[in-house]
Amino acid sequence: MAKKKADLLEDAKALGLKLTEKNTIAEINEAIKAAAEKVEEIVEEVAEEVSEIIKEAEEIIETAEEKIEEAFAKSGKRSKKHAEETADQEEKEARKEAGDTTPTDGSEAVAKKGPKPITRPRLERRGKKYQAAAAKVEKDKVYGLVEALKLATETNPAKFDASVELHVRLGVDPRQADQNVRSTVVLPNGTGKDVKVAVFAPEADHAAAKKAGANVIGDETFLKQLDKEELNFDVLIATPAYMPKLGKYARLLGPRGLMPNPKAGTVAVDVAKAVSEAKAGKVEYRVDKQSIVHLSIGKVSFGEEKLAENAKAFFDSLASQKPSSLKGMYVKSVTVATTQGPAIVTESPIA
Repeated sequence: MAKKKADLLEDAKALGLKLTEKNTIAEINEAIKAAAEKVEEIVEEVAEEVSEIIKEAEEIIETAEEKIEEAFAKSGKRSKKHAEETADQEEKEARKEAGDTTPTDGSEAVAKKGPKPITRPRLERRGKKYQAAAAKVEKDKVYGLVEALKLATETNPAKFDASVELHVRLGVDPRQADQNVRSTVVLPNGTGKDVKVAVFAPEADHAAAKKAGANVIGDETFLKQLDKEELNFDVLIATPAYMPKLGKYARLLGPRGLMPNPKAGTVAVDVAKAVSEAKAGKVEYRVDKQSIVHLSIGKVSFGEEKLAENAKAFFDSLASQKPSSLKGMYVKSVTVATTQGPAIVTESPIA
């Protein structure tokens, strides 16, 4: 049943639209539709920002957990309380998986009253746009890389230019120092992001860094910026001689992935070259605690050809990082997905 003009005007008012009785029903409907689409677009953009914040928080937590594990390892023992809590938690998880609801304190199990809660499949709990995109992906099919990238660009449920990501599960044990895969690669078509580069170096290097495109340049003045926790950059490059001065800021820069590192090419004598590489699309990747490497290889707007070129550069680099001590399969699985899109299982280009 079509809404009356008075009801439509109330809806328009709620959306902040300045419409009156002089407007026709068609005009009011069109304005409401346009406003609703704009609101949806804003919500999706905020969702992507929140997703990035969550990823950053997970990295901080991961770093903290690693430090705790290192502390325990150095001490050579764990507290009795911690060991008991861990054992209890493991027992609970095992009982839960086995479907055992019998209490461990010897009392009888009490049946819960009322009907069992209805749990919908995960896909049904997602939005309509996601469900429509997921329907285009064949569940049991393993796609070729180019085909998967093409499908990813076609199934992007977001209205904005989403990132296209690769998620590669490796057969390594990241707890082993020689299997902690970490390196950098220059993506030939860049990442699609405007990378802001900061340079912490002597004044003699400032002119060359500026010419190369650095956004923030300084020496002692840069440290004052860090004191205020002003991190208006995505990559920080420093000269070897200036690295000791950044030691006191490790807790600020480290969890955010901003601490210069020789493996990442961000500790460099030739700062101009390092800036040029960062601006051209040089990215760092590393295996996480779950033995997975995550990397954004561009935007949906790149198209499958440019995305494939970036993906090839990454896989060539990843193949060269295969640990010599590894026994068994190096790459276990590859998945392609956009920021908010469905996962697409993909063939591994690495044998």
